[in-house]
Amino acid sequence: MTEKKERIAKVMAAAGLCSRREAERWIESGRVIVNGDVLTTPAKTVDGNDRILVDGKPLAGKQERRLWCYHKPAGVMTTHRDPQGRPTVFDKLPPQLPRVVSVGRLDFNSEGLLLLTTDGGLARELELPARGWKRRYRVRVHGKVTPEIVGRLQKGVKIEGVSYAPCQIEIERQQGTNTWVIMTLTEGKNREIRRMMSFFGLEVTRLIRVSYGPFQLGNLAVGAVREVPGRILAGLV
Repeated sequence: MTEKKERIAKVMAAAGLCSRREAERWIESGRVIVNGDVLTTPAKTVDGNDRILVDGKPLAGKQERRLWCYHKPAGVMTTHRDPQGRPTVFDKLPPQLPRVVSVGRLDFNSEGLLLLTTDGGLARELELPARGWKRRYRVRVHGKVTPEIVGRLQKGVKIEGVSYAPCQIEIERQQGTNTWVIMTLTEGKNREIRRMMSFFGLEVTRLIRVSYGPFQLGNLAVGAVREVPGRILAGLV
């Protein structure tokens, strides 16, 4: 029986080396060799009979799919390397974790729930808009969130040519000159909450993601990880 061939980027992601997008960039940079030839296109398909080298090292076999919830602190980047030398999530992870990639991102000043996985392909699957997974955040802004602002956000807004989908928003409490709100989004555009609040003259001073789809931050301590049981993971993919 002939072994099934798969695209090289998918194989690299399944080995836990990187995400598919990162794999494609690595290939374009000439970092991947297949059967002695430097790869020039991510369209290449391979199987277990092919000899694959990444940065001169043999590619490991496919890893078991594993997933963790991580409480990201503020002040770290969700990237493996930062050109400005800022600390990254992957610098801060407990040493016992294998190499992982993130499911989506949280920006430098945001904190809370971040999903991590050994499988770049799984990360991509869990990011897909087609899943319809909601992201829930506790947000502190400097200023007052009026009923008018709530109403407009619930209908969706367009900012500098970019349309932001309707979101659920409820006022949690007013605390001096600050307001805490709960926001639930379905799109997860880059810096979406900060841009929407800024549009209404409000500055986000703290942003905590408390849930991503079915996964909850709960009482997970800052910087700690909690593995998702295999039976739950199996039900997702």
